[in-house]
Amino acid sequence: MFLDNRQAAIDSLLEALADSLDYFQDNLTRLNEPVLDVLRKHFDERREYLSELQKLTRKHLNLLPRDADVERDDYLWLWSRLKSFVGNDSQVLINELLEQERVLMQALSTAFTHPLPEEMEPVMESLWRNCRTLIRELYRLQGQKRPRIRHRRG
Repeated sequence: MFLDNRQAAIDSLLEALADSLDYFQDNLTRLNEPVLDVLRKHFDERREYLSELQKLTRKHLNLLPRDADVERDDYLWLWSRLKSFVGNDSQVLINELLEQERVLMQALSTAFTHPLPEEMEPVMESLWRNCRTLIRELYRLQGQKRPRIRHRRG
């Protein structure tokens, strides 16, 4: 079955949303506790938005969720780890989270260009605000420098 433009836009949105959650989950161990605490609440909200949007797309658009692209997820994770060898791991991860937010915001923008069921719009507007808030947090975290480790001279 081919998707119409509206279904394709919502499908891309759901994929970008799921990718952002998967990426965050896959990289939890790379984040220090204070950063993790700040980001976790945003991604917890996001998990709820994904669930609600999946339910609404099944109900109103006859669109079933697709399986994640595991190979793509593995590639992104490996590429991120390799970049961390030559740069600050936290900064690499924050930059990649920012890039994912840009992809998600683009998918949201595209979806909003189509007529949507009334029930979906408030969820998508809340997701938009979640993205904007997370982007501000990521920029704030990006500006923080990691403290240097002091070596004792013996």
